[in-house]
Amino acid sequence: MPLEEATRERSFPLHKMIEEFKLETLYMPEGGENSLISNNDTNRPGLQFAGFYEYFDNTRIQVMGKMETAYLSGLDSEMRRKRIADLLSYHFPALVITRKQEVFPEMLELAPNYNIPIFRTEENTSVFISKLMAFLSLQLAPRITRHGVLIEIYGEGVLILGDSGVGKSETAIELVKRGHRLIADDAVEILKASNITLVGSSPDNIRHFLELRGIGIINARQLFGIGAVKMSEKIDMVVEMELWNPEKTYDRMGVDTHYMTILGVKVPLLNIPVKPGRNLAVILEVAAMNNRQKKMGYNAAKDLLRQLGIDSDSEDIMSDMNI
Repeated sequence: MPLEEATRERSFPLHKMIEEFKLETLYMPEGGENSLISNNDTNRPGLQFAGFYEYFDNTRIQVMGKMETAYLSGLDSEMRRKRIADLLSYHFPALVITRKQEVFPEMLELAPNYNIPIFRTEENTSVFISKLMAFLSLQLAPRITRHGVLIEIYGEGVLILGDSGVGKSETAIELVKRGHRLIADDAVEILKASNITLVGSSPDNIRHFLELRGIGIINARQLFGIGAVKMSEKIDMVVEMELWNPEKTYDRMGVDTHYMTILGVKVPLLNIPVKPGRNLAVILEVAAMNNRQKKMGYNAAKDLLRQLGIDSDSEDIMSDMNI
């Protein structure tokens, strides 16, 4: 069941990176800390210092390690100045010098001419690049906001969707009372952490608040304690709640797994009908545990059919079971 979503372009201000890695600022142009980073890749400018700029992407953060420093050290002053000026003229977002290396005077002298921020870190070059790329990928990951509830049930992140008034928040409260943890209510921010992973969280301004019709707004963290909430969680399955429709046939076996596609990632989907008398909190607990079992390779429906000697690929399993 694919969903058509419009993802928004992501960017973040440079000061977030400075704070994350506690970078030493060697030069910062006026207002440079608020300049936007929008590329989740980095570049080591060794080839550029050698004069090769074909395919050079000037939206990437440049990281200068021991190798680049050694190469520039081997050039005479005039050539070194030219090579540094050539690189800075491409107006990339920032330059980070690793291993706490000494900075060439020409670099600090030329940086104000091109408004290029220059930083320094004690980290090893490869370690820093690895951490930086992970940080950039997280900050710039594609993301959307969906109307729903995200809750962790037995370690499984369950995204509950459904029409307004169907009982999503009430079910979430019952689950929290049963010891599970709330991540988001009403608005769930979903980001694509990798090609197979979605992570959900709540907008800062409504985090851990819930709306219960007839009662109003409550704060789950204040009411149930810090152990009842969580900042973010991987989305392992989607539960779509809908009012019971007697004309509709609901899945009674669960042999096949249905999926919903969010941001290009397929997530197991369950359609749960709602009507008076159904204990939805217990149903969702069982659904989460069953989903976990399936990920571990066990499918109860297929096991039952095997014991009954029925082909799980049969087009009419119910008829074969005389149901």
